Amino acid sequence: MRVLITGAGSGIGKGLALALATEGHTILVTNLRQQAADDVAREIQASGGEARALALDVSDHGSIEALNGEPVDVLINNAGLQHVAPLEDFPPEKFDQLIQVMLTGAAMLTRALLSGMRQQGFGRIINVGSIHALVASPYKSAYVAAKHGLLGFSKVVALETADTDITINTVCPSYVLTPLVEQQIAAQARANGISEQDVIDEIMLKPMPKGAFISIEELAGVCQFLISPAARNMTGQTITLDGGWTAR
Repeated sequence: MRVLITGAGSGIGKGLALALATEGHTILVTNLRQQAADDVAREIQASGGEARALALDVSDHGSIEALNGEPVDVLINNAGLQHVAPLEDFPPEKFDQLIQVMLTGAAMLTRALLSGMRQQGFGRIINVGSIHALVASPYKSAYVAAKHGLLGFSKVVALETADTDITINTVCPSYVLTPLVEQQIAAQARANGISEQDVIDEIMLKPMPKGAFISIEELAGVCQFLISPAARNMTGQTITLDGGWTAR
């Protein structure tokens, strides 16, 4: 299948691109920075996979509209960023940016590609959510708001596309050890005056009974299932990989 992944230049997006390429899918590696997208596409190609690279700013309507007519079977809305601060100190422009990238951008890119999916009679949309689509943590108001919003957005699109073979689902992992999470670890260590290891043990992994970061392989396996025939009737759903966090 032809799989477009946003934010695929690093972290979860890169991991999914590499993993899904090994399953025989053709990957359209998109990223805000062209160079990062090029690097991942070349890595896929060097391993015998098929990939193209494209610069894409999901917060820019012109950049999104340029994809009209691009044949895509699977869209993975993954692009994201983080800013950690109490709401009183949260810069308004930073709040807007997080919502624009992780919620509005996902919605507008889905909107741009839906007509093509309808024409071909098939489409799979996967939103990379977060445990913070289900629960909250202090100092992450914009991130939590955006990820919660993805769940409602997905349910609406699931209803609007129920007349054809298109599905949309949201995968919600707890912490995956990516560069973004490593930045959060450092930021929380500074903010709380504790070591980075204490952030990992006492803040990030403590709510998870299994006490382990989620792996890229787990996320890729869930995505592979969601685009398989076995998941044809799974839509509007939230798939949670949280090590038991929400079972408490």
